[in-house]
Amino acid sequence: MGRDAAILLDGFDGQSKLLLRALMSGTSGTRRALTVFQRLRRASSNFSLGSFVETLCRDKISCLEDESGPLEIKPLVCLFPTSFKQNLLSFLYLVQPHLPESAVLPLLKCLVHETGTSPWVTALVKQLEVRSGTHREQPLCTNRCTQRLKELSKRLVGTGEVRGWATYFSSPRTSSELKEVPDVSELGTQRKRRGSFIHLDSDSEETEQHSKRRKMEDECADKGEGVKAMMPVVPESVPAVIPPPEKACEALPEDMKVSYLQIKELLQSQADVWDQNATDLFKVLNNCDLRQVEVFCTRLKFPELPEHILPKLCGSLLSLSPDLSYSTATSLIRHLLLEKVLALSEPASRCLVMAVASLCDRYPRSTCHALIGPVLDDKNIGSPQVELLNRLIEGCLESHYKLLVLQLTFKVEWSEAVLSIIHSLLDSEPFLNAEVFTQFTEQLVTQGPSFTKSVKFAKMMFTALTKYGSLVNAAHKHSLSACLMSNETFLKKSLLSALKRIT
Repeated sequence: MGRDAAILLDGFDGQSKLLLRALMSGTSGTRRALTVFQRLRRASSNFSLGSFVETLCRDKISCLEDESGPLEIKPLVCLFPTSFKQNLLSFLYLVQPHLPESAVLPLLKCLVHETGTSPWVTALVKQLEVRSGTHREQPLCTNRCTQRLKELSKRLVGTGEVRGWATYFSSPRTSSELKEVPDVSELGTQRKRRGSFIHLDSDSEETEQHSKRRKMEDECADKGEGVKAMMPVVPESVPAVIPPPEKACEALPEDMKVSYLQIKELLQSQADVWDQNATDLFKVLNNCDLRQVEVFCTRLKFPELPEHILPKLCGSLLSLSPDLSYSTATSLIRHLLLEKVLALSEPASRCLVMAVASLCDRYPRSTCHALIGPVLDDKNIGSPQVELLNRLIEGCLESHYKLLVLQLTFKVEWSEAVLSIIHSLLDSEPFLNAEVFTQFTEQLVTQGPSFTKSVKFAKMMFTALTKYGSLVNAAHKHSLSACLMSNETFLKKSLLSALKRIT
């Protein structure tokens, strides 16, 4: 840490310093700060952000790097880089229900009065002011930005009246509308569902416009999760994804109701082979928005389908052209496979393995989020699930998707079963960058005390040290050394020797 950064951290208590370091970690700062905040709250029910925000508002001399320059007194928050301010404001937006209004307003005033503020910081400040009820007169963006967003909306959903999220930029929201945000404890679930609401207008049934939405959706999915964590989303009034069961079919247009009945009849038939006409029935999925896909999956009872039907059904899905969108594939995989995989008490059947492998090969990202992630998070994961996931890792996933699965393990509590999967991932040698390896090291140190007698944990650490020793720096070495000292397995000496050999 540089001298200036150390000066900025001076005056904060230990817990606040953890938050500051998380917020200073680049584009992932908001997500990391939220994780730190949740852990601090679990560790101490009395933990509060009040003193943290108060310290940021204190005046401090602004001359840090060039001591010969003019001295100026500014609030401490104004001395941090722009990226920190963006992360801080996004973080405060997410945790504002846990903050007294009197704690946030002084911080916002400090940033409002700062000269040369970036437009991004200004917009986030306004957004927080709107949430606090102190900024109602002006919209959150400039007139030029408003006009461009309206034009973009018209291109995406067609000509005519602007609807959906675009109406947000036409007039300011009231304070009561903006305060309807979920608690921090619900953010993980909200983040998983956020892809469900990517369609701009649920009333639109135009196939061409839906195709455009699918392209945008897939592009967004390929860019990863980092940017999502930085940008707080002001929720609109979003309709439920799944209508009540008695009204589910009514939510479908007439042509889709016909397709639903035909697919239902096909699934109930005992035909050994589906001809091309049967396969063509599933083309309707390419014309569905996510709400309609959920209706199909629910009404057709995909989780209850017998396993012998899965290869034929998956074959029909794989024959569709163009490919299914990310959200559609995710929904189908979740409904078709997740419940069956979680229920395994013995090795998966040949039909289930074929279905899982075929969909994973074509839709790996959807499989990671809809199947692999939930299985890793399940408390009852056992050897049948481990065996199936290891087959996917070895035979279906490319290196960058293996890296994604490894990152998914950072979000769950480790067990012996999860350790086996991590070991298989590391053994397949996916490309790890320094940032991911640092996150992995943090998990080893955090979750390691629960596995002092675990041979699986020791073997997994040995694989990490031997295959990724080039990524181990001095800080890693110190943390890992302390972790290994508590190891009680017969591999302790080998682990310490492997760590010692790393220069």
